[in-house]
Amino acid sequence: MSQGELVGSFIVPVHPHPLLVPEGNEGWGRLRASFDDAAQRIKDSGADLLIIYSTTWPSIIGHQIMADPNPEWTMVDHDFHELGSIPYSFNIDADFAHAWDKANEQRGLKSRTVAYHGFPIDVGSVVALKLLNPDNAIPAVIVSSNVYANRAETTVLSKACLDVIKSTGRKAVAVTAMSLSNRMFTTHIDPKDDRIHSLKDDEWNRKILEFLGEGRLEDVGQLSRTIHQQIRVQKVVAFKPMWWLSGMNGNRNNLTGEVLAYEALNGAGGAIVHLDPTPSGAGDKEYDEDDIEFFHGERNVLDGDEDFTSDEPDKIPVANNDSGPALWDPTDGKDSVNSEAAPKPVGAYPHARRVGDLLYLSGVGPRQPGTNAIPGGPIRDSTGAPQDYDIKAQTHAVVENITRILEEAGGSIDDVLDVTSFLVDMDRDFSGYNEVWAETLGKVGPTRTTLAIRALPTPIAVEMKVIAKAPPL
Repeated sequence: MSQGELVGSFIVPVHPHPLLVPEGNEGWGRLRASFDDAAQRIKDSGADLLIIYSTTWPSIIGHQIMADPNPEWTMVDHDFHELGSIPYSFNIDADFAHAWDKANEQRGLKSRTVAYHGFPIDVGSVVALKLLNPDNAIPAVIVSSNVYANRAETTVLSKACLDVIKSTGRKAVAVTAMSLSNRMFTTHIDPKDDRIHSLKDDEWNRKILEFLGEGRLEDVGQLSRTIHQQIRVQKVVAFKPMWWLSGMNGNRNNLTGEVLAYEALNGAGGAIVHLDPTPSGAGDKEYDEDDIEFFHGERNVLDGDEDFTSDEPDKIPVANNDSGPALWDPTDGKDSVNSEAAPKPVGAYPHARRVGDLLYLSGVGPRQPGTNAIPGGPIRDSTGAPQDYDIKAQTHAVVENITRILEEAGGSIDDVLDVTSFLVDMDRDFSGYNEVWAETLGKVGPTRTTLAIRALPTPIAVEMKVIAKAPPL
């Protein structure tokens, strides 16, 4: 038997619109045409196996692999049920699924196969298989995205899959079903009004696609942590498929990439990208993260999020805040501005308030929305013992949170007029804080006052009070 290989990779969106209503919007129609193009490319590659990694199949206990040889059901999307139902009957390679499960075990991963009749296939996998393999000619396998898995675990998952591809002599195509930015509209929109939810989301989506079009997949994998924070996707799961796909391609940065389509899907960014293994010579960034071969079970779920990086090359630790006051939902009064992409307040007040042509922001710290983590680490632990921390990482995070609140109001960081900064250790932290200021807000040019204070309500080292121009109504 000849040694197996990966003959191609594709990134596809998870929304059902290109499958069910491609005629509803010109963009959805272009996505459908690109799905058809991708299906032909897969057929022409001679592939005999499709491997689907889907972000819409989350799992908690390890990774799960579909092993029912012929799952059949009628799927209705929870959010878009008005578009219609999707009957499916798939050709699953159960032997490969079981072999992958064993290969995972040999590399220290927890996984299990699923062969329960009636187990629902997720929407991303259904859309991918219905459009990329419409006649079921190519057997497939589907793997879940574990919500707790870090990059090390996700990389080992891909290496275990490659073990089976090579040992069985398969010609495989790897498919990641995912959104780019996935912030959707939360109220009904007319199909003709569909667009990317925000300008910042669109800018990051296009930067990702620029890299992918150059075959720089590993660059995207390494930048994904920063990207998902910038576009306010507060679930790392959204970019885990990039880690998996990079691992499937040997963490290479010189693939031959082509963006077949990029369109809005109810506000989210949907793209179809083809990554051919043929070297392009474009990318030169090396794989400079831990090249782990076996997973030992440690994700640092409680102690910190090792998958965070700042805009600087050095990895910055993030610690969860286990102490401090309770968090409140921001108050929603007249002229208030609140953002789900900003950390919750520690009292009954809004993130910002609009008065005339000005925006007044409540004090903004570095805590991360959703997780309450503190980039650079807290200044003290839950017992009150002092901790080492990175003031530059905290200051960067404060500026990012300010940016999110201003963008929620329709403005940008360039609108900042005046800032009052509070430091709990002026002697230790002023230099680092001042350096980040020069790189960020200093370029905007607001007035500034910096005060030394004894403490802040949460174990953070810096907070900023901002006044900004309000965008026209």
